[in-house]
Amino acid sequence: MIRRLRRASAFAAVAAVAALAPTLGDAAAVPFLAVAGAAFYGVRDGELFETLALPGDREAERLYGFAAFSIAAAGLALFASLPVRTPLPYEAFAAASLAVGVGRLGRALVSRRTSGELPLVSGYVAAGTVAALAGQAVVRLQTGASVDPAAIPSLLFFATLAALTAALVRSLVFARDAHITTVLVAFVTWAFVALDPSVDASVLAGGLAVTAVLGYLSFAIGTASVAGMLTGVVAALLTAVLGGVGWFLALMGFYAVGGLASKYRFDEKAARGVAQENEGARDTGNVAANSAVALAAVVGHAVAPHTGLPAVPFGLVFAGATATAMADTLSSEVGGLFDGPRLVTTLRRVDPGTDGAVTWQGELAGVAGALLVGGLAAGGAPAFDPVVAGGVAAAAAVAAAGVVGMTVDSLLGALVEGDRVGNQAVNFLATCSGAAAAVALGTVA
Repeated sequence: MIRRLRRASAFAAVAAVAALAPTLGDAAAVPFLAVAGAAFYGVRDGELFETLALPGDREAERLYGFAAFSIAAAGLALFASLPVRTPLPYEAFAAASLAVGVGRLGRALVSRRTSGELPLVSGYVAAGTVAALAGQAVVRLQTGASVDPAAIPSLLFFATLAALTAALVRSLVFARDAHITTVLVAFVTWAFVALDPSVDASVLAGGLAVTAVLGYLSFAIGTASVAGMLTGVVAALLTAVLGGVGWFLALMGFYAVGGLASKYRFDEKAARGVAQENEGARDTGNVAANSAVALAAVVGHAVAPHTGLPAVPFGLVFAGATATAMADTLSSEVGGLFDGPRLVTTLRRVDPGTDGAVTWQGELAGVAGALLVGGLAAGGAPAFDPVVAGGVAAAAAVAAAGVVGMTVDSLLGALVEGDRVGNQAVNFLATCSGAAAAVALGTVA
């Protein structure tokens, strides 16, 4: 345990050097290369080696993990100091390095008290966020940029995004590969720093509070795995900041209602063979399949003013995709509880759980879900800007698009779902169809 804490401290110390990159200038990569060289060639055994070694390093008698992290930081430092038109921003470099390096330290500190995955991830994100925020502030002080209260919301958004992205990447595939995680987080953070969104402090604070609570509850009651929870939190944070309150409420409505629906009478659905996999806990694949189109629309909405594209279609895409996801989830979770399902293509009775099977109760629940998202997306004025303008007509268009997407999902389930085309691919295609339907119907409305 002590060695793990010391190892994490060493990673954090290397990461902290990233905050000094503006002062180091063209020599910013030198400290990282020096550390990498010393670790790889100079430390082959002894207590320091045992402290810094990751699993696999001992067999090779090389500190591959520590050296790779330092080399990745050196590469990013070079990229940040290149005399090109758009180099990697120093803020993104510092935020990514510190989110990963200090995030590891936060996880190690929490592991001294508990082995629960949620507290460990929370420690990683909390420590990574604080460090990334401080790192950006230090960078801005060196470059002469403002660190006044007006700049804090944007810096906090980038810091939180970096820490959440790092935790998500780590939970999916790169638990021990800090160098890969750092590079990925740096480029994600760079994209949003370049976008330069206008971050409202109250929206950010509210979004963080609500997503933290719902993220905890989704894991606690078993509606999402840790990776699925992190994916949902990242999507919700981006939606709140880049979209606005109306966008956030629509997405949160889907996550909350959809998650509860998956646990509703779960044992009964499990006995009938129609329950969600993993005890109803949705993972990253499930969340991404239902939210990818909506999230792309949020980013498109934020990018539109910079490109001269109209923003209205992006709102319709978001609303249509979310309404489809809600309608499909409710139709499946509620419809699976009833006997007599019929195949949507032939209307012949089939066994419960058959791909493409529907019940009238499930269809009714799906319509209700689409109406709910339609109301959330088109309502709210004048308290906040709705996702789509147009009142009742716009809400009806979004709801109708959700029903279209739900129907397409059933058709695809009956016609192509199977060994080659999985449920997640079908869900993604259905949300695409719902988004297209919303654009078509919303234009008319």
